[in-house]
Amino acid sequence: MRKTTFILPILVILVVGLLSAIFIVDEREKVLVLQFGRVVAVKDEPGLGIKIPIIQEVVRYDDRILSRDVDPLEVTPLDDRRLVVDAFARYRIEDVNKFREATGSGGDHAIEVAGQRLDSILRSQTREILGSVSSNDILSSDRAALMQRIRDGAEGDARELGLELLDVRLKRTDLPKENLEATFARMRAEREREATDERARGNEAAQRVRAQADRTVVELTSDAKREAEIIRGEADARRNAIFAEAFGRDPEFFDFYRSLTAYTRALKGGNSSMVITPDSEFFNYLKSPDGAAAGPGQPAPAE
Repeated sequence: MRKTTFILPILVILVVGLLSAIFIVDEREKVLVLQFGRVVAVKDEPGLGIKIPIIQEVVRYDDRILSRDVDPLEVTPLDDRRLVVDAFARYRIEDVNKFREATGSGGDHAIEVAGQRLDSILRSQTREILGSVSSNDILSSDRAALMQRIRDGAEGDARELGLELLDVRLKRTDLPKENLEATFARMRAEREREATDERARGNEAAQRVRAQADRTVVELTSDAKREAEIIRGEADARRNAIFAEAFGRDPEFFDFYRSLTAYTRALKGGNSSMVITPDSEFFNYLKSPDGAAAGPGQPAPAE
């Protein structure tokens, strides 16, 4: 019983000590083993590791690819056209020893400290590279080469932090707000001027078409009137010829017809009134009892 009393606590202590001496290295991590703040081992392969309990400690670092959004910064290219650039970088911790020396700690705080220093490096390189070219180069397809130059320029300083800089990308390249509004106003004015020019050209073309159409109308109307006058003249000549032929064949019938036509035109309507002398020749055929024209010496029919 006494042996069990002494052995059981010893076994518990051994088990606890063994468990505290063993640590697991995840495939997404890199591990430093520290003894009194000094690095004694680096574990960058997944698996089990051994450390001395109490004396040694384990500090873990993320081995995955990390990203860092660079705060928007204003750059001035060679043509003095200011631009606001928004970039981001992808990196990973390559040398945990340098990384610890540069950040002085581990965990999320170390990542934040390294990110801030990397942000400063990228901002400096971005200003230097983009300031050596024109804004058209920045906005063109050559931007990929500029991003590569920024990465290459910042790579050396990033390695001093124990980082491997994998990629740098420009997410957005815009004009400053005040310049953007001025640019929009200028673009709007240019478009309005182009629209005014287009309307003026359209009105000019419409005037030409309208003038041509009016001229065509006048020409067609003149031709139609001329043709109508010719036809009317030919018809009148034909009518006069028929009248002349009829008068030559039977002058008395012609006079009778002309008198009836005159009566029809003069006595239109139901309340026609005529003021003429009693001996007027207008009603010669009305005065004759047999419908023949009354001569100058013939008496008028009795009423």
